[in-house]
Formats: sequence, C-alpha cells, structure tokens
Amino acid sequence: MSTSARVTAVNISREKGTPKREVPEIRLRLRHGIVGDAHAGDWHRQISLLAQESVNRMRGLGVDLPPGIFAENINTEGICLTALPVGTRLQIGEAVVEVTQIGKECHSDCAIRRLTGTCVMPTEGIFAIVVREGTVRKGDPITILEATA
Repeated sequence: MSTSARVTAVNISREKGTPKREVPEIRLRLRHGIVGDAHAGDWHRQISLLAQESVNRMRGLGVDLPPGIFAENINTEGICLTALPVGTRLQIGEAVVEVTQIGKECHSDCAIRRLTGTCVMPTEGIFAIVVREGTVRKGDPITILEATA
C-alpha cells in the first residue's frame, strides 16, 4: 500500500447544516471556495478537510458514515491534518489551499454525537482558503508545499 497522501472523496451541500454528498469532482475558486457549496464565500473557512482515518475510527463505533456526513468537503488519506500549522499550503489535485483553522466549536448537538457520544470534526477537521484555483477529484494526490506563517 502506498503511503502518499491522496483524496478519498469530495463532497458538497447546497444548504448549511446538512450533510454533504459525494460528487465526482469539485471546482475551487479563488476568494470563494467550492463552486456550488453552501459554505463558499470570502471568509476563512471556505473548505473543510477531514482525514479518512478519523472517519474510519468513528465507523469502529458501529455506525455507517458515508463521505460528507461530517459536512466535510474533502476526505484525505495518508496525511495528519491536525499536525499542519495554520499557514501551511497544500496542493490538492490542480488547486492549492492554505490552512486557516484547526478544529472548530460545534454549535449544535449533531446526530452523530447523539448516536455515538462523540464527533471528530470539531477536533480533527481543518479549514482552508483557496489560493490557486483548480479541480479536485477522488484519488488526486495531496502535497505539502510550505507553511507561510
């Protein structure tokens, strides 16, 4: 098995507060985020990323968790997202993103937390802005470019 980092799923939702659904590809736009996604806009959390390893750990609690269930845009494999400092730039497929936030405060008692007693997105999800536009698909490589901070 290869140890290189890659995308395992790309996901969008049209409304905030709903799980995202897996799509074949996403288009990242500068100062916007993902075209067609409810969380897009000129702000610091344009894109959310969550490691597949985190999702798999939650699956170990006996729940079915399709891609996007945590409202994440990009699922990754082979990269420790929470170890990346804010300011780190990642090339994902054709696009480049910059990490702006690690984790987040949960504003609601989500269905997953009610079912399992825990949720990984608040502590293991990361957020980024688009610094170079491009398309991202499942299977695309992820490369750490630099830290700007």
